[in-house]
Amino acid sequence: MARRRWFPALRNMLQTPGPQPDESKTITWTGGYTSTAYAGTTNIWGTEGRADGWDIGRVVTEGYERVIWVYKAIDTMGKHAARLPLQVGRGLTEDGEFEEVIDDHPLLRLLNGPKANPLESGAQLRRRLSAQVLLSKRGAFVEITRSNRGTITRLDLLPPDRVIPVPDDKGEYIKHFEFTTLYGHVRELDPERVRWIREPHPTDPFSGQTPLEAAGISIELDHLSRMYNVAFIKNDARPGGIVAVDTSSLTDADMDRLEARFLPGSEYAGHVSVVGAGQGGMTYVDLATRPREMAYEHAAQNSKIEILGAFGVPESVTGNASGRTFDNAEQEEYGFWIHTELGHLSLIADAFAGDLGGADLSIRYDTSTVQALELPRRKRRQEAREEFEAGLISIDEYRRRAGLPAYNNAHSRALWISPQKAPVPLRPQDAAALGIQGGMGMGGPMPGAGGDPNAPLDPGAGPGEGAAAEAVAQARAEGGEPPADAMGPERGAAAGAVAEARADAVPSAPGEAAAAVADAREMPETEPGAAAAAVADARTLQTKALPHQSPHDGPEFEVTDTDFDRARDAVALALESLFDRQEGVITARLRSPKARNGTRFWRPQSPQDNRGGTTPLDIDRIVGTDRWLEEVTSALARSLTRIAATTAQRTADAFGVPLPAEASPRITAAVLDAVAAAENIARTFLDTITTLLTQGQDVADDIDDLVALVRTAFRDMAATKITDAAETAAVATVNGTAEATAAAIGPDITRTWVTRRDDRVRPAHEAVDGTTLPVAKPYQVEGYPMRFPGDQLAPIHLTINCRCRLRYRTREQGADQ
Repeated sequence: MARRRWFPALRNMLQTPGPQPDESKTITWTGGYTSTAYAGTTNIWGTEGRADGWDIGRVVTEGYERVIWVYKAIDTMGKHAARLPLQVGRGLTEDGEFEEVIDDHPLLRLLNGPKANPLESGAQLRRRLSAQVLLSKRGAFVEITRSNRGTITRLDLLPPDRVIPVPDDKGEYIKHFEFTTLYGHVRELDPERVRWIREPHPTDPFSGQTPLEAAGISIELDHLSRMYNVAFIKNDARPGGIVAVDTSSLTDADMDRLEARFLPGSEYAGHVSVVGAGQGGMTYVDLATRPREMAYEHAAQNSKIEILGAFGVPESVTGNASGRTFDNAEQEEYGFWIHTELGHLSLIADAFAGDLGGADLSIRYDTSTVQALELPRRKRRQEAREEFEAGLISIDEYRRRAGLPAYNNAHSRALWISPQKAPVPLRPQDAAALGIQGGMGMGGPMPGAGGDPNAPLDPGAGPGEGAAAEAVAQARAEGGEPPADAMGPERGAAAGAVAEARADAVPSAPGEAAAAVADAREMPETEPGAAAAAVADARTLQTKALPHQSPHDGPEFEVTDTDFDRARDAVALALESLFDRQEGVITARLRSPKARNGTRFWRPQSPQDNRGGTTPLDIDRIVGTDRWLEEVTSALARSLTRIAATTAQRTADAFGVPLPAEASPRITAAVLDAVAAAENIARTFLDTITTLLTQGQDVADDIDDLVALVRTAFRDMAATKITDAAETAAVATVNGTAEATAAAIGPDITRTWVTRRDDRVRPAHEAVDGTTLPVAKPYQVEGYPMRFPGDQLAPIHLTINCRCRLRYRTREQGADQ
């Protein structure tokens, strides 16, 4: 037997161990991916043609297709170049956005469209283009085809190894490009038809740069070390150990049986074999892995770090964020975008800047959907919120820092000083609108006696105001509760609860009672006794309007059911996307390793994984109420502002007058109240989710139970909350805007309360149906003053899901009823 020849030799070696020869190996370095020396003559620019020896085929085969970190780095950068659309526009705002975006441009139809050429879409072309820029030392070449009228109709990405830029011997930069087709034909391409995209080389304008040059040794080392280990595993025949026994009394059959245990091949790795050791005892030889064979792990780790470092792609961005905190991973992704990806995208976009057809046009990638780039803006907004809460900046200043338009009214310009949120007006004329008596603006006297900001308002100051209005104004300004004796036995507690809820929802929004009193003060009296006559007229006008009465001639305005429905649908649409997004955010946070680390919901990854614990989940952070409500407020403010602008213009047009400028602050206040009402409903929904998760984590078996709980809650409750918030905000905005506009037009307008006259109308509103009052005079609904249906100064049971409206007419028409 063949094994008989080597078995005794092995047995003798074990019996008489001697000095082992030193192991030696010869490693031949093949040169990596560094380019060979340029063999031709130098061009007119005196450069050596560094890119001429670059073997792109070998780079793709041995680097991109075989080394995982090269592939993953290029894939990570390329997928963003393919996913994000390109934008064309002109001018830049303070936030770096285009002042005007050109949606329809021939270049965009190719780069963003379904067909850049007959074989690939714009996204596919951009992804291949990104990969070629990173892999090719010469760069990438895009051929542009135009119609007879000069319009770009096609883009083709040429193979970089078959394109040669030919220098011009007359001093021009490029004479032409030589492109060798697949069939060996050489085409000369005019430089105007080719866009040459590459990372510029510091000394050679005819060459580019690629991260594979810097990482060439690491790439080849990674490839060779993997091949070495694969070959070692395939060829290794060592068992896990050898037991030597005394064979002096063994027969040949016994030896054959023992020898059969010495089995080669990877499928027998770890087996213990028994061989003869001569007369005497027993010997054990350990053949486990030696330290030199364990060095592969360190070599592979170093190669990975060097390769990803050359490309500028952190490992967490490639999809493996293990071992990093959430903040560290977020910072790595932000650094990747700032230092790597944005420069790469700009290089591609800038190559087509000359094809836009206008010197004032620019092209760039639209990165507005990249969450990582929101990090500095989120930090600026957080700092601005803290400064606002401390009373250091106004609402308008915060909105400008957050990239939102300023409201520019007395309420939003003022500073609201904590802890009582007392207003400090910016301008003298803002003091009256803020309900401050004798206010002279910043640095002037403040409310109360002697300008003391803490002194109570004088109930007798100003004509026509009652003690109740002053008490409400004082309570609103200080953020406290109006005295119960000023508003009746039940009004005090209810108003205090409303004030508290409003202060919690939007701390910056003051009450509207003081503003209404200030507006009344500012109405000019044309002759003595006009105020008393107006009161007398108001008393005679408080009559019931019969539904069957025919309409009067002359201008009038009434919000229709269609106006409410459209406004409600617009708000509901904005809220639906926010609710859907928040459901996904909460479930993703529940499943994230960071949220489960240290809790009983952690599932060990290995027997040595001890990251579990008994700490409860941080439900407040998982739900993220404050951040989500900020998005709700921003989205609703934009939507409701457009609705308010339309309603205000229609109201002014109905009475044949231009929209009064003084209506703007009142309309803004109405929008703020509507936003706060909808936000308060959204807050109660997330508070319910927080309560469910807090209680549910004590009884849930695993994290999937909590995820199912969240999904069930959103499915069962979200639609109702969206409807409630949308109807409340729509009614408050439309009615509040119409009331503010009519009041600004003049005192000769009356309005009539109109319900929808169906079974959903609450008795309190049915009682005032048809009541006609002068504009700005509040209705008495269950003893509470309401300026209009949906007035957020009233208790919530009188405003939630309200669908009533007001019919506005001139005073003469109202008197005829």
